[in-house]
Amino acid sequence: MFDELFGRAELKERIEALEDEKSQLSEQLDAERKRRKDAVTDRQAAERRVNELEDKITQLRDRIERLEAGERSIEYRRREQFSPTRVEAILDRLLSIEGDEQSILTAVLTDDHGTPRALRDGFGERAALVSRAAPCLAVTDDAGMVSVAFDVPNPPEPFAKWDDSVDIDRSWFEPTGEFTLALVRSDLFAMGVYEGRKRTAFHGFDSELKSNHSKGGFSQSRFERIRDGQIDTHLERCQEALKERPADAPLFVVGERSVLGAVADAADATATVDATGDPEPALDQAFESFWTVTVYGI
Repeated sequence: MFDELFGRAELKERIEALEDEKSQLSEQLDAERKRRKDAVTDRQAAERRVNELEDKITQLRDRIERLEAGERSIEYRRREQFSPTRVEAILDRLLSIEGDEQSILTAVLTDDHGTPRALRDGFGERAALVSRAAPCLAVTDDAGMVSVAFDVPNPPEPFAKWDDSVDIDRSWFEPTGEFTLALVRSDLFAMGVYEGRKRTAFHGFDSELKSNHSKGGFSQSRFERIRDGQIDTHLERCQEALKERPADAPLFVVGERSVLGAVADAADATATVDATGDPEPALDQAFESFWTVTVYGI
């Protein structure tokens, strides 16, 4: 009675209506956030597939060129990825090999250099397999007992050297000393400072990118301009964040192929990795991926 008398009943009904409306809007907002997150995930999956297809196309073109040139088809005896722990054991084994003077060849080959004469002498016709694996480090001996190539996460300058042992620095393959690893995606940045395998500092953030609304509303060209502008702003933040790293430690930058070039000028090494999720767990994924090595049996 008093509620009706003072108009409170009407106000209470209005409050209930507003609460219902707020609840509905909250549900819509949650659904929109999920849709945007799913859109980013779909885009990242598409980029991973593009990277895989580009690698496959390169391999097939190389095979076609060799077949057209009349070469006999030769393949790797083995191709396998090894975790950082397994790589450590493999390096121990290689470094234990000793031979006569000038009996063991170690070579680092990059993808923008020709095949050294020493590599052709050491691997013969299978030197083509080493070139196909480049950039890589390759090891063989004059008796043909060892014939292998590796991805090199932190490669040195190219060289080819015959000696009485394998010429390898562990820092090319293993996380040693102090260094910075930064993961850059178009919507995320994560940076860690490490001492060996131990992370001693972390900084990360993500940026919300405009997703195309399911009901339209933006022309495709306008949508792309807005999205490109958001990515540019995000990359500027990434560049500023990279300035906070230790200046005297190596910098490794990994992430999406499409954005690496914008932030990799100061990097000692770069790599494309498929690391997803929030900044900190994504950086953990990137760390494992960067230091994982592909081994090729030549």
